[in-house]
Amino acid sequence: MRTRTRARAVVAVTLAAGSLTALTAAPAQAAEYSSALKVWGIQYDAPGRDSNSCATGNTRDEYVTIKNFSRSTTVNLRGYTVKDAAGNRHTFTSNHYLQPGDYVKLRGNHGTDSDGGNVAWRDNCNFMWNNDRDTVYLYKPSGDRADVHAYTKAANDRDGNGFITFH
Repeated sequence: MRTRTRARAVVAVTLAAGSLTALTAAPAQAAEYSSALKVWGIQYDAPGRDSNSCATGNTRDEYVTIKNFSRSTTVNLRGYTVKDAAGNRHTFTSNHYLQPGDYVKLRGNHGTDSDGGNVAWRDNCNFMWNNDRDTVYLYKPSGDRADVHAYTKAANDRDGNGFITFH
């Protein structure tokens, strides 16, 4: 009788440990964050031959789209930070308001931010997103994570156009 009880206890502990391992091994993008703002999609591989020249390059065609998924709340992007796996980052330093359902494309290169044009510029001509794999992080002004998505070209970009949507 004791042997059966021990065997059941060992099985229960093993199953519990396996469940814990499964929970901790989940990919970063599996978590759902309580934020109105989410990373909607990313053009991680700009069309054409990659060139980070400010004058003639194509970094302006590489962008991440952040969308306000709230049905009633306007969100100011000021203080939000977008980051990649290598630590490259952009913090929104000026007011940029997203109405419910609205979005902004954060583009590489230089330009004038425009609420009406749904665009913000990183003021940096270097590419931020890797063409083979990367992770996109969105942080609230408080430092709390608002959203995160990992991607690989092979697994997530089935049509090979360099663009992936998440939500």
